Amino acid sequence: MNTLTFPKNFIWGVATSSYQIEGAWNEDGRGVSIWDTFSHTPGKVVNNENADVAADHYHRWKEDIALMSELGVKAYRFSTAWPRIVPDGTGKVNKKGLDFYDRIVDELLKRKIEPYVCLFHWDLPQVLQDKGGWPNREITNHFAEYTRVVAGRLGDRVTTWFTHNEPWVTAFVGYFLGEHAPGKKDIGAAVKALHHILLSHGLASDVIRSEVKHPVKIGITLNLNPVHPATDSKKDREAAERVDMFMNRIVLDPLLKGTSPIQESAIAKILTGKIIQAGDLEKIRQLDILGVNYYSRAVMKHDSKFPVVNVAQVQPEGNEYSGMWEIYPEGMYGILKQVWSYQPTCELMVTENGVPVPDGVDFDGRVRDERRIRYLRNHIAQVHRAIEDGIPVKGYFHWSMMDNFEWNLGYGQRFGLVYVDWKTQKRIVKDSGRWFAKVIQANGLEE
Repeated sequence: MNTLTFPKNFIWGVATSSYQIEGAWNEDGRGVSIWDTFSHTPGKVVNNENADVAADHYHRWKEDIALMSELGVKAYRFSTAWPRIVPDGTGKVNKKGLDFYDRIVDELLKRKIEPYVCLFHWDLPQVLQDKGGWPNREITNHFAEYTRVVAGRLGDRVTTWFTHNEPWVTAFVGYFLGEHAPGKKDIGAAVKALHHILLSHGLASDVIRSEVKHPVKIGITLNLNPVHPATDSKKDREAAERVDMFMNRIVLDPLLKGTSPIQESAIAKILTGKIIQAGDLEKIRQLDILGVNYYSRAVMKHDSKFPVVNVAQVQPEGNEYSGMWEIYPEGMYGILKQVWSYQPTCELMVTENGVPVPDGVDFDGRVRDERRIRYLRNHIAQVHRAIEDGIPVKGYFHWSMMDNFEWNLGYGQRFGLVYVDWKTQKRIVKDSGRWFAKVIQANGLEE
């Protein structure tokens, strides 16, 4: 057996998001989010499901944190719900909402689990969407105001903050593809949304540093995908380069270089006008931690059937697939290497990695999710490979701690280390959860 040992202070964590697990969508003063509106609109979510109850974490948080402690988890990345804390997006603060997260932070620290707070994981207050949402530049100030409220309450105990989870998904899947809330299909709005989300990251970073008196680390998490050409032809290579710009460089360049592909793109300028104002890129380029969320790669070919972009995705034959995408462990190493090529001065972490497989409870009450264990072993080995090659990855967070509401796909895709019975809310630690606990305990992996 070859043992892959990780650095002494490597951080092993799990992650969740507020809308996907909390439920209690209209309790204790919580306002309506765009995901409440979207999921209650017929036809938007598989089987017309919604997260009104989800994993009922709002009422079962103590039990869930106890399970994290049982697994030996060192850190927990969770998101605060903007509509639970500031129901109208701006103005009056809901004390009961803040109290909820206050209790979570205290319980985590009591159990020696480090809280990693993410301020935005897609559940925008509906009131702000009605005023234009992320394409409206004014929202950046509202986000800064909301940040001040949360940092003012939790900042005495929280030292690691993430402003946003996956800005690209918020902007392009929500405002261009229309598959996520708010369900818009406007490429110009999506480009504006992305820039304003990144700008709000910079404003929020300033706010956290002014509110919190002790040293903090502030970051952002990005969904990143290595992009490979389907063949070695010039057209396919150019297609892959365009997609890499559209999916990866469009977020990495502003954060790590202080430039933006939007400035280079004539089409973007036509769609958005002068979206990037003086000082914006300097404000955006504030980062202590870059969180990499990796799930799969993109294999692209030239295809003139798709005007403007002229690309199409290819699903390579002979490879393994999950319920959502190709399983490609080597992409973990590839994307970490690509990020490291920017020579960032911030820390790097894998803040999400996981796989949806059709888990079921066996006759003896056990969940034998061997595919997930194999997936995790292969991907964690690629993180170790990156570290061996001099890329200083500081931590790995599994997505997700528990099964949850998987956005427009509803409850069909299970990502958790912990199985949730949606009828009874009973929690069962899967075999993968027990396996991951051993990895944490050993700070390493037996190949």
